[in-house]
Amino acid sequence: MSKRVLFAVLLLTLGAIGDCAAAQSLIKLTIGGKTQSFSQAELLARPDAAEIHVPQDVAYGTSATYRAVPLADLLDATALPADSVLEARATDGFAAQLPMDLVRNRDPAIAVAWLAVEDPAQPWPKLPGKPVSPGPFYLVWVGRGAASVRSEQWPYQIAQLATQPSPSARWPVLAVDPALPATDPIRAGQSLFITQCLACHRLNHAGSADTGPDLPMNPVEYFQPAALSRYIRNPASVRDWPGRTMPAFPQDQLSDREIDLIVAYLAYMAQRKVGQ
Repeated sequence: MSKRVLFAVLLLTLGAIGDCAAAQSLIKLTIGGKTQSFSQAELLARPDAAEIHVPQDVAYGTSATYRAVPLADLLDATALPADSVLEARATDGFAAQLPMDLVRNRDPAIAVAWLAVEDPAQPWPKLPGKPVSPGPFYLVWVGRGAASVRSEQWPYQIAQLATQPSPSARWPVLAVDPALPATDPIRAGQSLFITQCLACHRLNHAGSADTGPDLPMNPVEYFQPAALSRYIRNPASVRDWPGRTMPAFPQDQLSDREIDLIVAYLAYMAQRKVGQ
């Protein structure tokens, strides 16, 4: 092989290596104000990375196998307020609010969070009906309690994980009146709204998500209660359009009673609107 050909091969090889490196995505972790970034290769090479099997994957709707890192291993032991959350921000503006006691749990009798990492050399299949996979970083759950983790607590295409104050402390306009009894169903509706709805929507201009439309006008002001409940259950059954991203919520993710609680919370908050 001539020196010229050898040099050309070397350049092509270096270019391929450079392209592979450039293809690596980063995830940013901010825990208690301390920020670190990890590439796909760094996470896949960690000694705690393992192959895990997810019997019922929320994104794919079937079983799936991933190379993943226990999320608790990435979250240091920094002392945080008891009601802190881990905010998972996705590249499309989705922003899940995850309780710290849940994401730090290691007991398989409950649910254990793993950060699944897509290998650029072995891309994951595309999501059903979508042109993308859930990678490069996807939060999945295993353990006997994994089925109880709600659909919006399986964020994918994650770009950043950051500890934050509780949503009601961070955005007081989301909170109910402190005088409301602890057992009042409106409080349960608030918790459900924060878990299932705030990941995509803002309410009273509060929230950090950019996926779904903001709700400066409360939905109970333009939906009859029955229509709003039906819309939450399955948006396409009420109105549909090519750009719709809001999914349907099956009974195992939101029961009729839980939807009623969300609607009751929204009706309550319609009386506590902030200035436009």
